Amino acid sequence: MEDLKLGVVEERFAELIWAHEPLSSRELAGLCQKELNWKRPTTYTVLRKLCEKGIFQNAEGIVSSRISRADFLAMRGERFVAETYGGSLPAFVAAFTARNRLTEEEADAIQKLIDAARREG
Repeated sequence: MEDLKLGVVEERFAELIWAHEPLSSRELAGLCQKELNWKRPTTYTVLRKLCEKGIFQNAEGIVSSRISRADFLAMRGERFVAETYGGSLPAFVAAFTARNRLTEEEADAIQKLIDAARREG
């Protein structure tokens, strides 16, 4: 999936789908009317764009994700690190921790991730 960039409105729309999937396109249009104050054509236009990006599918009127929210966010994070820090996770962590102190709980959680990654090889 090449284009992981979503605008604010597309992101809200995607969150609605992930929270309610699977749902019919008619249900989605009603949800978007209620939550986003969109008319049906707007819903279908944005849905089509996100289907073209490979994030969702509309098969026989049922809308569902082709990629989970967690996987989407992970892929977006990987791309951010690749584009901004040359793919270097240590460089990202160094930049992050230079401005944000880690709590003991956060440091422990990160250490557990590192330990698990080492065990998995």
